[in-house]
Parts: sequence; C-alpha cells; structure tokens
Amino acid sequence: MNTNDYLTDQRNKNWSQLLLGWAGTIPESFTLWLVNRFGDAFLVLEDGSIHMLDVGAGRFSRVADSRDHFAELLDLGDNANKWLMIQLVDNCVAALPSLQESQCYGFKVPPMLGGAYALDNIEPTDLSVHYSILADIHRQTKDMPAGTKIKGCIIG
Repeated sequence: MNTNDYLTDQRNKNWSQLLLGWAGTIPESFTLWLVNRFGDAFLVLEDGSIHMLDVGAGRFSRVADSRDHFAELLDLGDNANKWLMIQLVDNCVAALPSLQESQCYGFKVPPMLGGAYALDNIEPTDLSVHYSILADIHRQTKDMPAGTKIKGCIIG
C-alpha cells in the first residue's frame, strides 16, 4: 500500500482559510501534517502529539503521541483503514470521477447527521465547500444530545 494514494496533495491550497470554520474546535496553534481524501486533517500540536480532525463526524481527537508513534499505530489493527479510509477510497476511485486538485470526497448526507460511510453517499466535492458546510453543521449540532432528530440545518 502506498499511503500517498489515500492522502490529499496539500500544495497550492490555503489551509488557514479552509480550516477557518473549525476555529474553536481545533487549537489556534498547530502544524497541518496529513489530510486524507475525505478532508480529515491530522494536526501536530505544540507538544508533538497528533490529533485528527474528522470533519465528516465533527470530531477532534488525539490519535498518537508523535509522528513516529502515529507511523507505528498506522500498522496496527484497523487504524490505517479507519484514519485513511482505505477501503472506501478504493471504492470511490473505482466508481466515481477522479478528484480534481481542489476536491476531496464529500458526503451527500454527513455522518454527523446520520449519513453512511457508503459509496452511494459520496461525491467529489470542492474542498472549500466541504470544510465550510461541515463546520457550519458541526457548530449547529455539536451541543445536541446523541440521537436528536434534526429536521433541517441552515448553512450560513
């Protein structure tokens, strides 16, 4: 497996602007390290720890103590598939149009609203739209109890 097949090329993108909507969820100071094809970002914090911003689920969590620790953990259990979405990316590559430089795989119905991690719920999406919409939905739903029925969401 070539890890790069599951990552987004970070060059020529304004990551400060793309991640702006996630301020308050992610720390002010970090180094962007990796971004998977679904836009999930792996950030290195000042203490060297690695955290994952799972934009589809609207979660920010620590995944490793360091870059080396992350590399070790990537080879254990289902971590590579979970963090890089290997099987889902492979399915998308086989069935969907190729991603353009400014795109990632996005969800028609985000997982944080009950959407499935399934091919029929995925489409190529502009990165700026992807991050902005998911950040807006996250802000509107983050304090709701699990299982709350949502009738609509206003994207601002």
